[in-house]
Amino acid sequence: MKNSILLLPLVLAGCSFAPHYQRPSTPPAGQWKPVEGWQPATPADDRPRGDWWTAFGDATLNDLMVRAEAHNNTLAQALATYRQARAATKEARASFFPTVTADGSVTHTESGGARSIVQGGVTSSGSRKSTNYSVQLGASWEPDLFGSIANTVSNARATEQARLADLANARLALQGELATDYLSLRAADAQIASLTATVAAYNRALTITSNQYNAGIAPHSDVYQAQTQLASAQSDLEGQKRTRAQFETAIAVLVGENPAVFTLPSIGIAWRPVVPDVPVALPSAILQRRPDIASAERQVAAANAQIGVEKAAFFPTVSLSADGGFNNGSLAGLFASSASLWSVGGQIAETLLDFGARSARVKQAREAYNAQVANYRQVTLTAFQDVQDNLVASVVLAKQEGYQRQASIAADKSEKSLLDQYKAGIVAYTDVVTVQATALSARRSLIQAEVDRQNAAVALVQAVGGGWQAADIANGAEASRADAMKAAQQP
Repeated sequence: MKNSILLLPLVLAGCSFAPHYQRPSTPPAGQWKPVEGWQPATPADDRPRGDWWTAFGDATLNDLMVRAEAHNNTLAQALATYRQARAATKEARASFFPTVTADGSVTHTESGGARSIVQGGVTSSGSRKSTNYSVQLGASWEPDLFGSIANTVSNARATEQARLADLANARLALQGELATDYLSLRAADAQIASLTATVAAYNRALTITSNQYNAGIAPHSDVYQAQTQLASAQSDLEGQKRTRAQFETAIAVLVGENPAVFTLPSIGIAWRPVVPDVPVALPSAILQRRPDIASAERQVAAANAQIGVEKAAFFPTVSLSADGGFNNGSLAGLFASSASLWSVGGQIAETLLDFGARSARVKQAREAYNAQVANYRQVTLTAFQDVQDNLVASVVLAKQEGYQRQASIAADKSEKSLLDQYKAGIVAYTDVVTVQATALSARRSLIQAEVDRQNAAVALVQAVGGGWQAADIANGAEASRADAMKAAQQP
């Protein structure tokens, strides 16, 4: 019987009142909805892997990504939050072990004795004086009989893992935003170059109409129309310059630099947009690759462990303590055996009546778990939506770009033909104005279609959880998780 009592704490130490954790189910899907013209790409060995942005073939973009990784403040905040969660896990784990304290003191006392006032001050006689020296060590421990500490540690560890996933998600979001802003800036460069050429062409057209008017061949209205076209194109050009400036300042903030001193040289018509093929994993693999899904799932696990913490509050807490030390009036005899003292003790505490407070906390924990389950499922469905939408966008935008290219080529030819006919006096200038507006619109639409395809590729990369490679798609986001761990270990 005595042995059974001694073994009881060891048996209870394995108790946990947290529900058995299982990852919440999500709507199953074996493949993506078919998209006409799209086939799953098979990445070759020379395709980009973790550094997916290198597929766009732009050295400046590659350099900006490195600078953003080192200096972006949002990423630094996410990293600090993860390190904070990691420290919280260590703090929770320390509760498994006893707390040891040390104390030392010296006390000098004086009491009693007669006092008399004499010239020069106060004197005393017959007082009692004593000095006491003390050194003590103490230890206290609360055994985890009902799993409260274990579930607290599980909660902290799952929260830590969620913060690590948040760090990976912040990194992916930063990369996507930087790539989108940079590609949009280069598209603005192309628009500026196109509009600059258009303004020059419209200036020449204005000169032609003015000469025609001065020669009495054309009415004054042709000059007005040419001036209107020119001023409108000049206004559009200034608007594009403003757009480019906004993208440039946005990039400066992303790489952690002051926009007032940050510049990116324009490349003008040298812009050659590259649109990489993005291999897309099966829906089940997306669950492993997306850091936001990983974060949501770990928050479910943390909420599940918290239920166990709240349930353990229904049971008594047991505290064990031990103290030992030396106490003596002489420093020389402080550590003599006769000066030693020690004590051991135990305490059991139980709440007998709290009017439903503990039950309410358990119910709160259960509902918090249900809320996290719903959030996990919603995040998962949104991830599937992101991939499906960007699959469609990639295919449709590729077709649109082809049509816009045909339209732009045809419009340029028509513009040149009508302008030649106007010079020969065959057509009215109103026809030239119409075809010029059509050609300008077609050129600008083509540039926009090109950058839209690039941005759709960036969005698809983010939707599938980052860079791609055959092993990464098969095994989940282990590579990106390792990178995040490595970055998080830095002081």
